[in-house]
Amino acid sequence: MKISTLDLLIILCYLSATVVIGLLLRKRASKSKANYLLGGNTMPWYLLGLSNASGMFDISGTVWLVMLLFVYGLKSVWLPWLWPVFNQIFLMIFLSIWLRRSGVTTGAEWLATRFSGRGALQSHIIIVVFAIILGLGYLAYGFIGIGKFIEIFIPWEAVSAYIPFDIPAEYVPHFYGICFTLFAIFYSLIGGMLSIVWADVIQYSLMAISGLVIGAIAMNAIASKALIVPDGWMSPFFGYRLDLDWSRIIPEVNEKISSDGYSLFSIFFTMMLIKGLLVSLAGPAPTYDMQKILSTRSPREAALMSGSVSLILMPARYFMIAGFAVLGILFYNQLDLQSGGQIDFEQILPSAISQFVPTGLMGLLLAGLIAAFMGTFAGTLNATQAYIVNDIYLKFINPKADNTRIRAINWAAGLSMVFLSFILGFFAKDVNDILQWIVSAAYGSYVASNVLKWYWWRFNGSGFFWGMVGGLVPALTFRFIFPGVLDLYTFPVMLALALAGAIIGTYLSPPTDEAVLKAFYKNVRPWGFWKPIHDKVVAEDPSFTGNKDFKRDLFNVCIGIIWQTSLVIFPIYLVLLKTVPFLVSLAIALGCSLILKRTWFDKLPKDQ
Repeated sequence: MKISTLDLLIILCYLSATVVIGLLLRKRASKSKANYLLGGNTMPWYLLGLSNASGMFDISGTVWLVMLLFVYGLKSVWLPWLWPVFNQIFLMIFLSIWLRRSGVTTGAEWLATRFSGRGALQSHIIIVVFAIILGLGYLAYGFIGIGKFIEIFIPWEAVSAYIPFDIPAEYVPHFYGICFTLFAIFYSLIGGMLSIVWADVIQYSLMAISGLVIGAIAMNAIASKALIVPDGWMSPFFGYRLDLDWSRIIPEVNEKISSDGYSLFSIFFTMMLIKGLLVSLAGPAPTYDMQKILSTRSPREAALMSGSVSLILMPARYFMIAGFAVLGILFYNQLDLQSGGQIDFEQILPSAISQFVPTGLMGLLLAGLIAAFMGTFAGTLNATQAYIVNDIYLKFINPKADNTRIRAINWAAGLSMVFLSFILGFFAKDVNDILQWIVSAAYGSYVASNVLKWYWWRFNGSGFFWGMVGGLVPALTFRFIFPGVLDLYTFPVMLALALAGAIIGTYLSPPTDEAVLKAFYKNVRPWGFWKPIHDKVVAEDPSFTGNKDFKRDLFNVCIGIIWQTSLVIFPIYLVLLKTVPFLVSLAIALGCSLILKRTWFDKLPKDQ
């Protein structure tokens, strides 16, 4: 076992703190459904923003991003657009405001404000199914990540003598994942959203402190030892092909690049950008991100919360990521990257911690990374529970359930989701494998219906249902039909099928009830193809003014994406001790901040 007694005590102190948080907030969370699922809409935007950023500072994602920076250098800053990370900018500029104006508890409940009749029921059912499937994917993703991470600090040989059964080497991470998941289950089920947010505050503090120290260690190391990387590694710019040749430095990395399928980088980037823009226009998926938006106190605070996420998350996270990637390259021969008998580049982060982080700080960092897993896991579990309890049990089974019964159903739903995610996790090859399915297949199936619901008045609940079905069926089957093909490359086919289902379903059923459309349009005030409804609303209320911010919103989105990307790049160049690129990227970040102050912040609604 490679953890010292001091490190172990620090980790145990953190785990104890989560238990205390859950117990202290249990009574407050159990007062009502809103308290449990949304924190009673009483928490300030900056606390929710820090919590949301903390939830995105997850261990599996950090393992993946360290591996990407190690392999692809500054070009790796584009790869998180697979999510896409810039969806936070769309939320910040306008979509969080639109979503929060609804005043609902979940995304499925929101659909009743947009659709009517049978279509409302159809759309409700399909989004609940999607939310549960996506929640399972995220839970399995986090559960695998924590297991792979812990394996290097607690080798199986150190504990196997105390376990009364044998576990094959490839399933050791899954076993560890199950063990640590039990802690996340406890405080998320006991304290709901309130305990999740306060646990996230502790987690972010641990990660920020650890990140600063790791980045400083790497800067000190790079000052005394040359960083040998391929040509083009230190530039974010790229051509038609990736053209990173590691053959004379670390030949195994070339095999990793080939297996990832990113070599034709311009084609990959174009498809990633198109898909990312569509996913961002669709609004947040039904995960913890949406629940944090719905938990804010007002539409204005929803926008501020989403805007704060990039500022809180990116510099601190990438300072740490750059530190680990640099240490991994400088001391590659000292890393233990063997897992299941072969090299696994996802072991760079835990191996680097094991080799380079001193006692005491290691405990702090491990506690933070374990907390990152637990925060993401707990937030996802809370969001998925919300759909099961609010949108299945309370809507169809027992609408008059009291708080005691609701709490029991929350527990049952949460435990069931965790069990199913374990099963799914056993079928996943690695973190990158399940990540690719989530960001390319699952999110891809969400696009068509959820873009049209915001921007086209004629789109109805039946169209939403068939558009989601047209996306979900390929998302669940294409991996078996096209084995070995990167999920992103099947996205155009999936999108075409989903779009066809959405349009055909819309025109084969009657429009949404006009009263529902007018109420939605007046309350949410979206821009897009709403002229027929706009004219009818104005005829009834001549004082009503529609949303005329389309051009300004798109301008702010462009500036926001540049701003967010510069927040990723400047801490990497800082760790690399590249003064001129660091100052240029920092100046871009500051310049974009000044522009957004005038064109976004000063224009936020003051009366909400």
